[in-house]
Amino acid sequence: MKVTVTHIKELHFEGEGGSKLRTQIDSSVTAGGSGYGSSPMELILMAIAGCSGMDCVTILEKMQIAYERFEISVVGERASEHPRIFTDIELTYKFWGSNLPKARIMHAIQLSLEKYCSVANMIDKSANLTYKLETYPV
Repeated sequence: MKVTVTHIKELHFEGEGGSKLRTQIDSSVTAGGSGYGSSPMELILMAIAGCSGMDCVTILEKMQIAYERFEISVVGERASEHPRIFTDIELTYKFWGSNLPKARIMHAIQLSLEKYCSVANMIDKSANLTYKLETYPV
């Protein structure tokens, strides 16, 4: 796997991977950036949600569990001293649908985070990783 990150201006960069899709990376205006992209730490939180989300979709399809909507919210707490790594990360898996089997969905989430999601397993070595499930009727 290889990516290229190109400096645009100030703290704004553009990343490109094998897919040739481009991702804007920047710092917030309050941190000296232009706010033209996600910060590197935001991208890490997005990466864990995206990786685990892909696993969950695949696992739930194999389990033949249908849902109307699915999203993951992630909150990360960082150390106060440099390097300001994530110390705690909480993922909230939100599913909308009728008659959702909570125990089976939770099993899919656990499989993702404990076995399949490379990002979660890497992050879990430095941060306290927790998760919860919320379901909503449609």
